[in-house]
Amino acid sequence: MAESESLFDVPGRSGGGSLSDQSHRGAPLAVRMRPRDLDDLVGQSHLRADGSPLRRLVEGDQSMSLVLWGPPGTGKTTIAGIVSRQTDRRFVEVSAVSAGVKEVRAAIDAARAQLAAGGAETVLFVDEVHRFTKAQQDALLPGVENRWVTLVAATTENPFFSVISPLLSRSLLLKLESLTDDDIDEVVTRALRDERGLAGAVDLDDAARDHLVRLAGGDARRALTYLEASAAAAVAVRSTEEDRPLITLEVAETAVDQAAVRYDRQGDQHYDVTSAFIKSIRGSDVDASLHWLARMVEAGEDPRFIARRLVILASEDIGLADPTALTTAVAAAQAVQLIGMPEARLNLAQAVAALASAPKSNAVYMAYEAAAADVRAGKVGAVPAHLRDAHYGGAKKLGHGEAYVYPHDVKHGVAQQQYLPEPVRDAVYYRPTTHGAEAGVKDRWERIRSIVRGVRGGR
Repeated sequence: MAESESLFDVPGRSGGGSLSDQSHRGAPLAVRMRPRDLDDLVGQSHLRADGSPLRRLVEGDQSMSLVLWGPPGTGKTTIAGIVSRQTDRRFVEVSAVSAGVKEVRAAIDAARAQLAAGGAETVLFVDEVHRFTKAQQDALLPGVENRWVTLVAATTENPFFSVISPLLSRSLLLKLESLTDDDIDEVVTRALRDERGLAGAVDLDDAARDHLVRLAGGDARRALTYLEASAAAAVAVRSTEEDRPLITLEVAETAVDQAAVRYDRQGDQHYDVTSAFIKSIRGSDVDASLHWLARMVEAGEDPRFIARRLVILASEDIGLADPTALTTAVAAAQAVQLIGMPEARLNLAQAVAALASAPKSNAVYMAYEAAAADVRAGKVGAVPAHLRDAHYGGAKKLGHGEAYVYPHDVKHGVAQQQYLPEPVRDAVYYRPTTHGAEAGVKDRWERIRSIVRGVRGGR
């Protein structure tokens, strides 16, 4: 966890934990600008709404533990601080990166002793709780069950896989969303004007603002870190003491040591570059595909956006022509999550090269669209009686499951049988190509369909 993630101001309270002393001028900009109440929080409107569980917890001063799940820089630590501040509780933090069972138990014992002495309740913030072992997470349970602490556990991983069930069942799970570019722009604007931030001492031109917002990738802390570095650079390069510091694109580029490619994530360039990227992979030009990938990466495009596009393309444009394409794309997406940038750019590049050079087929995409068109047109029909569930009392009297042919009991494991509802019983959605591995699928599927429908080659 970054140093800026472990500071907060809890005025007039001793033992405020690791978020203490937020307001001193030497603190990083990202720390000084931490929202102090829910109304000051940027983004996460679903959590801030009137009557929302989080607002009821904070304003009603309830003792309820939280699991906060979301990407970095979306406000998990900030929300923990808000809960502490607005409910007048002590703030104590342990990091799953460095703390063990001993530290967890010590924090809970201290909170319990504080309560026994008539002192304030404690907010115990556990950052990156997914890094805790089962034994370490088990150590949190007594404090949560007995409400010796208000646990606020933060994770960037899916808590249903990374947090033990007993802890989840005793906590309120809140999912935080990535901040939008508009949210990040508001964070930057506040920091430029607010007395806790730059207090209007530095100007920011539009090109530099767009660059900083783009590079932030939905991470407010990253945006403020880049802004602070750019402001310091602007002060350093001004001609005289009397000149008002101005953050230009050039200054911002130098400050964050990353070139600003002429590429607007929200404008035409965003859509044009993305379109060129997808079309180059679809067109099997590996070099062009890598060029557009580099354009996006060097411009600070969110790598998760790129990875999502690859996963979609693997099914839309390659499908069963290369059944490994989807596996490759999903692996790249997982690598982006596990490894992060800049290293994950190589995982993306490998996936792009593999997908661009793979045989292409849109047969799966076209098959689904054809089936969906029939459904939208009302061609649905009842489930054939022999396919209906026959595992409950009275089903047999209704004829459910009667005359169903169990495929494993017949030759080749394929039985002549109607699977489609009556309105579309002769529909042909999937039309395999002869490209790559799908050529084998085509031959096999046509033989299977002829047996299932009792018509040579189907219709």
